[in-house]
This record gives sequence, structure tokens and C-alpha cells, in this order.
Amino acid sequence: MTAQGVGRRVDGGPDRTQTETHVLVHPPDRPTRLPAGHANAVGLTLGLVGDEWNLLILRYALMGVRRYGEWRKAMPISHAVLTRRLASLTAMAILEKVGDEAQGRRFEYRLTKRGRDLWPVLLTIWAWESAWVPEHVESLPRMIHRTCGKEFLPILACAACGEPVRPRDVTGGFGPSGTWERSVPAATTRRRSGSTSEGGAGMFPQTMALIGNRWSAAILGAAFQGLHRFRDFEQRLGAPPTIVAERLRSFCDLGVFEQTPSEERADWPGYHLTEKGRAFFPVVITTIDWGQRWFQAEEGPALVYTHRGCGRAFQAQLTCDACAAPLRGTDVVVERPA
Repeated sequence: MTAQGVGRRVDGGPDRTQTETHVLVHPPDRPTRLPAGHANAVGLTLGLVGDEWNLLILRYALMGVRRYGEWRKAMPISHAVLTRRLASLTAMAILEKVGDEAQGRRFEYRLTKRGRDLWPVLLTIWAWESAWVPEHVESLPRMIHRTCGKEFLPILACAACGEPVRPRDVTGGFGPSGTWERSVPAATTRRRSGSTSEGGAGMFPQTMALIGNRWSAAILGAAFQGLHRFRDFEQRLGAPPTIVAERLRSFCDLGVFEQTPSEERADWPGYHLTEKGRAFFPVVITTIDWGQRWFQAEEGPALVYTHRGCGRAFQAQLTCDACAAPLRGTDVVVERPA
């Protein structure tokens, strides 16, 4: 078991935020119990997934990398950054440090059960980047489904009825531990530099533009919750207006949002998800699904969804677009690009 402090408590709104330190115990094979009133599963998970170095480390871990030197060889990452990320992922019980240098054995970092359970998030990110983002430093991994032997793309479906799901097919919102304040990552997450020494645009350039910053992730999540007016983003999220304006402009430039005239006033435009933006829904929902399985607040879940088609509680499932069979982590082969 490992421990990590959580230092954000919300006592009734963005103007009454206290910082206290609570130690969380992260058993690798069981959910972490979150204290009442603190950052919920969504906030904690976005802080993890919204860091591109974490995603790259996990990408190679899923392809079999276990040793420090192998990550250094595969990634344009410094010693200090890799050391910090491996320590953080180990503290979160996503990786497990195994070995004993005193006995001549080199340490390995192996994925735990909760670490292996992140594969749907990585798969949906790869699929979205492949379909919508032309610029990549290197080719994205190939995904092979063992069951049918074909290269595939994951399709989001309802685990209860098996039907494919689009954003409009799911309804719901905040649950017992869900508030805007508790769902925003506690600290600004970081994405890789765009400099040549850091590998150019990165492996997930636009994914990081969407979730690699606390306010970007919050605005995107709010859009899927139905917010579309500037003042709603500002007031509900408690974000500075200059930041809201910059993020909305950036999302429009990426083609994820489109600006539309307001029915109330011409100078109050609305911001709506485009087809490209809606296509990011599988990333959002698999991230939330993983977070709520592994981080459970005392009060209950942060978000509760229902599948309109079957009327049952929605839980994400990925299926193979080649054979339509449900995907399981053990059936997915991730191959390094040639």
C-alpha cells in the first residue's frame, strides 16, 4: 500500500476553500476511499490523465516496458522528470516497484491492477488522435484485437445493453460528491514543451490542449454537461474571465467548439461542441469511468449517467469495430509503430 496527501477541501463554494492534508491509502487492487468534502474522483483522475508524461509512461508500460532505462531510451524525457513521474505513479498504486538492488536485481516498475485498467483511456485517446489530429511526432501504436486478429478502432457502447453510444444517448449529471469545485484538478497540470528538445508537438498534442490544463479540462467537461454560454462557464467553474476567454478561443481554433449567435443577445455568443469535439466523448467517459471505479468518495459518486436507449445506469464498454465483440484488456495487442 502507498500513501498520498490530498490538500483541497470545499466547504460550500469557491470563496470558502480551505487546505487540509489528508493521507490517502491506495491499495493497488481495491478502490481508494476519498474523504468527504475533498477533491472527487473526477478531479483526481484529470490531474493524472491530464499530464502527457504520465500518458507516455503508461503507453510504453502497456507495451511491456518495465525498466527505467527503457523509458529513457524510448522517450525524450529528462532524468528528473522521469524520476518524479515514476514516483508519483507508484504512489498512486498505478505502478508497483519490484526488485532489490542489494541482491543484484534491478528495479522494475510493473503495472498494477488499477494501472492495467487504464487501457480504455489510452485506446480512446489513440483512436481520437488518429482520426482527428494530423500532426504527430511519430506514428501512433497499432491496436490488434486477438479475438478476430484484425487491427481495430474502439467503439463506445453501453455495458448493460451493448448498443453503441454517442453523447446525446447519455443523460445525467452530478451525483452526491459532484460539484464544479470538487471536479476541477487541484493543481494546474502540465503538458510537454513544444521545443525540439522535448519532442516537438508530442504524442498527444490536441488531447493535452483539451485536458492538459485544469481549466481546459473543466470547460470541456462543462460543455458535455450542457453549458455553452461564456458567463455560465465563468460562474459555474469559478474561473477567471480572461482564462475562460482564452480557453474558448483555443477550443474554437482547434475545431472542438464553434461559436454561434445567442438567442438572447447578439453580443453573447454560445459555444457548442463540433463533431470533432463530440468525438472526444469516449475519452471523457472512459476517464470518468476509470476514476469512479478506483476513487470512491464517502458521499457517493461524482457523476451519475443513464443510457437513454435501455434506461439503465450507464457504464462504458468498448467494442471492436471489426468484429463488434466487447474488448478486454487481455485481448488487445498494442504494437510499437514500425
